[in-house]
Amino acid sequence: MTHQTMRPGVTQTIAFDSSAAVANAFGGQTFKVRLVANAPCNFKIDTTPTATASDPYLPANWETFVTVTPGQKIAAIKSPTNGLVTATAGTLYVTELA
Repeated sequence: MTHQTMRPGVTQTIAFDSSAAVANAFGGQTFKVRLVANAPCNFKIDTTPTATASDPYLPANWETFVTVTPGQKIAAIKSPTNGLVTATAGTLYVTELA
């Protein structure tokens, strides 16, 4: 298995709670981002995103990589309480990769 390396760039933090929080637009050379959150959240990537509970779920302390388009933004919201997880506010760390 080949592991592709990427250069880390700007890291933004998004403090999320019950309403979606939005980060600044991704840079002109950003086509992938690394996401890690300290609490479970749902996130949405778009030009004017608003995250909801039906958007992709990111577990707490789980690293994922997502393909994006330069100029897009990301929004996050705390995940709703379910049988396994209690909804808590947290921080999403978004690192642009080149």
